[in-house]
Amino acid sequence: MVQHHFHLKADWPGGRNSEGYIEAGNLRTKISIPPEMDGPGVGTNPDEMLLGAAATCYIITLAAMIERAELPLKDMSLESEGIVDVTNGVFTYKKIIHKPTVALESHATDKERRKLEQLVEKAEKSCMISRAIEGNVELELQATIS
Repeated sequence: MVQHHFHLKADWPGGRNSEGYIEAGNLRTKISIPPEMDGPGVGTNPDEMLLGAAATCYIITLAAMIERAELPLKDMSLESEGIVDVTNGVFTYKKIIHKPTVALESHATDKERRKLEQLVEKAEKSCMISRAIEGNVELELQATIS
């Protein structure tokens, strides 16, 4: 069994509304509580990072699947939205909505278009971040395919 290890170092100098710093591989950024949660809003925050992890994992997984299937990809982009619920003062990451836009070259066949539709769905279920949060955070897909 192969295992990959990832490491993160965090510095946090004070209380709730302080500004910290994280470093993990190529990721180096300030962190704080977002303004939506009455924080200073400096750098990034766990909510954005979870959304970023889920979104980048999805689009990279989809790109790899499209490449392996040898589909004639023209372009691909992704917008994602994270929804955090606050009930009785408890913050819960409820849902992530991925909105990929994927276009094949004009010469793509109907068979290739159908394959793309399958891969857009399959990538969400195959991404390791999606699998890690499954059962805790609802995942929704709103794809635009052309």
